[in-house]
Amino acid sequence: MSKYDSIWKYLYNDGNDHINLSFDEIQKIIGFEIDHSFLNYKKEAMIYGYQVGKISLKEKNIVFTKIDNTENNE
Repeated sequence: MSKYDSIWKYLYNDGNDHINLSFDEIQKIIGFEIDHSFLNYKKEAMIYGYQVGKISLKEKNIVFTKIDNTENNE
């Protein structure tokens, strides 16, 4: 279990093709402030059908994009 599981599950349940979340929104979902360690965990999003796109430190948001996971489910 990853400390970021709650954000991955949120994305999976949302289901939209593109999801743009602010750092504040992510903090409310995961229960703690997002930090640099997020970069080590971002590949986990693929298990839930998403990839981490643009991370904007200036705008303080992250764009998540839905991926086709059919290759991983064979």
